[in-house]
Amino acid sequence: MADKIKSFFQRKIKDKKFSNAGTGHRLSESTSKASTAKSTKVPKRHEPTNDAMVAGQAALARIEKMQSAPKFNPSYTAIQARIKKELEQERLTLAKQQADGGGTSLKKSDNIPDPQPHMLAVNGVYYRCPMISEEVLDKETWYERLQEFLDIELPDEEGGLSACLIIHSCNDDVNRIKACVDTLCKYLDNIRNDPSEMKYWKIRMSNKVFKEKVKLMRGSMELLKAAGFVQEKHMHQDQEEDFLVWSPERSTIDHITTLIDALTSADSVQLQLDRNVQVLLPSQAAEKNELPKEFYVLSTEDIKREQTERSRAVERDQMLMTKAMREKFMKQKERKYRYTLIRIRFPDNIILQGTFAVLETFQAVIDFVKEHLYMDEFPFYFITATREKLTETDFEKSLEALNLVPAVVLSFFWDSDPNFETPSQSLKDDTLSLLQSM
Repeated sequence: MADKIKSFFQRKIKDKKFSNAGTGHRLSESTSKASTAKSTKVPKRHEPTNDAMVAGQAALARIEKMQSAPKFNPSYTAIQARIKKELEQERLTLAKQQADGGGTSLKKSDNIPDPQPHMLAVNGVYYRCPMISEEVLDKETWYERLQEFLDIELPDEEGGLSACLIIHSCNDDVNRIKACVDTLCKYLDNIRNDPSEMKYWKIRMSNKVFKEKVKLMRGSMELLKAAGFVQEKHMHQDQEEDFLVWSPERSTIDHITTLIDALTSADSVQLQLDRNVQVLLPSQAAEKNELPKEFYVLSTEDIKREQTERSRAVERDQMLMTKAMREKFMKQKERKYRYTLIRIRFPDNIILQGTFAVLETFQAVIDFVKEHLYMDEFPFYFITATREKLTETDFEKSLEALNLVPAVVLSFFWDSDPNFETPSQSLKDDTLSLLQSM
């Protein structure tokens, strides 16, 4: 089963390449017949005259001269004119933020109600899955697409394989997936080790472990069905309850063993985090300063609980606590984030924005910026809002370890070389075309 899981997606990639290769032809056919139905007569070309050759060389010289001349980019000039008008307003806005105790970093309101859409710095967190399509979708939508894809592509007799892939690929939280796999393996392993013991044939669906670790996970019920379990009503403590019941008539020990191997060896279909690139003017960045709820691990219930905890903080502050106790308490209060929004402010005051996972290294930010630079051969560096320079020693550290969460504004600087003039335009024209309507 493990080999089938590995070869399944290899086969999909091969089939996709083969389908793009175009129509073929029979080996018995001549190449001329396969390539075209009719032979077309190619007109004979005449050699150019001397006058035409001289005129052509002159035209090439003019073209080369035009290409070597500095380019005038009216769109970039218009952007710069708009930015100059905004700078004074931005200074006033930043001064107000500092007076209110804020900084240049983005923030999310502590209020439970979600911010208005027009205030969001980004509408959500989105992913790609090149194996399925080039679409950019949120994670939940991708989980549904993946499940549909696996159900359609794999035949009915491979239901166990499909369920294994769904469990590993269509559920969030690695810890929950591991707990589900461990529990399912325990159910199946009990039957494999002692198939005659009928107490292992039943799973009570109201059981707490089953409800919390198995039932709610995508693919788990399909896996148990493929293993030979069916839902039946049975008496339990004088009450009729739902059970999943296994029977040796619906499965074999070899099949159970195969499913256990597949569960423990299956790899997930990886989703690629989309950077959701945006290019902003200073005024647009100032207006769009709220983060969506997807950036936070905490649920609404957790936020409510946190607010209740704050009301008790005054009582705790009155307690006599050692330094170690205070540090432990503060660490427990730290909010955890899943994603972070990185904004890069360039010398021309244009802002490049991208979404990152907090466990990605700072090297990912370096690569992201290089991808959009007008001239990426010039060295550069970043300064944080606290005026700290990020050096090569920081490149392999996670964004979370560098405290670049849940959102931050980094200032971009060219590492000036006296022998070279730094570029006046920071971003590529294609990237500038993403600039939101002014």
